[in-house]
Amino acid sequence: MESRERIRKMVFAAVLTAIAIIIPVQFGFLKVVIGPFTATIASHVPMFLAMLISPSVAVVVGVGSALGFFITSPAVIAARAATHIVVGYVGGKIIAKDKNFKKATLITAPIHGILEGLMVIPFGYSFYQIIIVVALGTILHHFVDGSISYALATALAKARRTEVYNVFSNEVA
Repeated sequence: MESRERIRKMVFAAVLTAIAIIIPVQFGFLKVVIGPFTATIASHVPMFLAMLISPSVAVVVGVGSALGFFITSPAVIAARAATHIVVGYVGGKIIAKDKNFKKATLITAPIHGILEGLMVIPFGYSFYQIIIVVALGTILHHFVDGSISYALATALAKARRTEVYNVFSNEVA
């Protein structure tokens, strides 16, 4: 990979990581609480945008997301946020291979839900809370943030006069 492209990816990774940290730190008012489940609206947006850049950028942003929630939230929420590392990587691989954001969102939704459900087991959640509240809640949150991300990427692509999959590159359509 050309050094300019590598630097470009590092800069985007840094910016999206900063946003992933800032969302839970400064935008707690976007938090929805349902039973033991919490969802901070737009907290997955940096992960989804990073998936459009590369799987490795998505991993870095996932680490930043976990860090942001570790700073502001109980350990169980930070543990759930750590799943963004895996979800972002898988979604990034799908997008790199198929150039299909919607497919990546659809495939990673159950992965995201299952992983977040597994992350809360050590914290003493009931089976109902793990499966229905956390896993299903995460899947719904995933789709909401995926829709926000796709709309944002589409708007950026339109402004740059390129396609969604090139919105963070030097390429133009």
